[in-house]
Amino acid sequence: MLTIQEIPALNAALNATATVLMTAGFLFIRKKRIAAHRACMISAGFVSALFLVGYVAHKILVRGVHTPFGGEGWIRGVYFIMLMTHIVLAMAIALLVPRTFYFALTGQIDRHRRWARWTFPIWLYVSVTGVLVYFFLYRWWPAAT
Repeated sequence: MLTIQEIPALNAALNATATVLMTAGFLFIRKKRIAAHRACMISAGFVSALFLVGYVAHKILVRGVHTPFGGEGWIRGVYFIMLMTHIVLAMAIALLVPRTFYFALTGQIDRHRRWARWTFPIWLYVSVTGVLVYFFLYRWWPAAT
């Protein structure tokens, strides 16, 4: 059984997995390997959905209490800028990814491509910064307890 303290590491692993799958999907579509692209992107969507469940579950279990950042000086500014952009863009991704998937799955490939040009880099950024937020908070600059 997973403990509350282990959920952030699992969530970071899910974000890292989504990053790898999205990157592979991008490379596959560049080589016109549509079936492999589709498999990677659907898998990335599934892994990201699992992350979202884990994230919400963790927030419920800790009753919304935020993990404090222990870094000081210039790194504190870097962290909070990254965190704010991550949060805002994560909210956008919650709308962009399903819409982009919808166009692909309904055969509206031109619309899918147009949306994916925006969705992919934003989703990738959110996924990578999600992993970085974990490392900033829990590994590199944990708050003193």
